[in-house]
Amino acid sequence: MASDKHRKGQAPRLSVRDQTLETLRRRIISLQLPPGEPLSENELAQELGVSRTPVRESLILLREEGLVQVYPQIGSFVSLVDLGRVSEAQFVREAIECASLRDLSVDGAGIAGLRVILQSQTEADANSDVDEFFRLDEDFHRELLRLAGHESAWAAVNSAKAHLDRARRLSLLDTRPIATLIQQHTAVVDALEANNLTDADSSLRLHLRGVFEDVQRIQQATPQLFSDGAIMRPTRRSVARLT
Repeated sequence: MASDKHRKGQAPRLSVRDQTLETLRRRIISLQLPPGEPLSENELAQELGVSRTPVRESLILLREEGLVQVYPQIGSFVSLVDLGRVSEAQFVREAIECASLRDLSVDGAGIAGLRVILQSQTEADANSDVDEFFRLDEDFHRELLRLAGHESAWAAVNSAKAHLDRARRLSLLDTRPIATLIQQHTAVVDALEANNLTDADSSLRLHLRGVFEDVQRIQQATPQLFSDGAIMRPTRRSVARLT
């Protein structure tokens, strides 16, 4: 028989392994664990209050996702931002999000919902809250897919963009003002409200492709954070935190 929680529609609790995986993945993407950071199973287990087993299993899964690199006789490290994966993820994201605009017919309520997100983004910028803006940015793009009837496609976008998300985080820290991103979001919404899908498509593509210029600037300033496919030979040292 289903438990009371399940009967009430509540999601089951994550396993210790899944909680550990979620925490480590979030820390890597948010740059709390920056590219090149050495990872100690013992230290992570102690910090998270779990045994080494869920940490080890999580690192294996993160390695499969390309977020962790293991070097025999050296150790485990947060992977550098892979420029190839950034490009591939950007291709997937642009293809899905821009194609979905063709099926998007936004009424007044839909526009109002998007503008509420834009207002919240402006407030996050005023509070210098990068984490909140990043969350709201995800909300904005997912809402565009939902209004087009393709919200389920967000899973495909999300699974492809871990390296892209780290590049976007770096751009928020170092290159592109959040206000510029909000202006670009606003241009998309204005075009949709005017029922001008051509301008909406152009504005969305311009917005999504901006990360490439950001990455180029960041790579010139901090090349040690990026990988072009060459083999890195790290040493077990502490990498300066970015946050």
